[in-house]
Amino acid sequence: MLIPVNRKSLLTFYFTLVRPCFILAQNNMSTGNCGSEADKYSIAYVTVPNMDVGKTLGRGLVQNKLAACVNIIPQVTSIYEWKGELNEDSELLLMIKTRTSVVDKLTEYVRSNHPYEVCEVISVPIKNGNPPYLKWIGEQVQDKC
Repeated sequence: MLIPVNRKSLLTFYFTLVRPCFILAQNNMSTGNCGSEADKYSIAYVTVPNMDVGKTLGRGLVQNKLAACVNIIPQVTSIYEWKGELNEDSELLLMIKTRTSVVDKLTEYVRSNHPYEVCEVISVPIKNGNPPYLKWIGEQVQDKC
């Protein structure tokens, strides 16, 4: 049985059903990065109160193969509200290069070894980069898929 379809109906069908399903399928394929090159590597950011904590966390992350490299960026001023009070603190920022598939384990490690009650651990995928450097990250941090 043939159903007459006009252009408007076809476009409506595409944009309301087909395209969203296609986008969802693409996102699901890249989650965890098993079998996908997109977003295979990430940068995680963690603030710390001082250099000693930064070095301890950084060394532990690299030694435990949760990070390929940790940069410690000094002199970060953080302004935030905590428990109803406005705070302004001098901190350092860890910029951690890793595989996206280990970010959850990296977060667990930081939470277990960080002095803050609620520590910052946020990550963003690396969309582009120097291929040999990205390959090196992959050699240092094994895929957990």
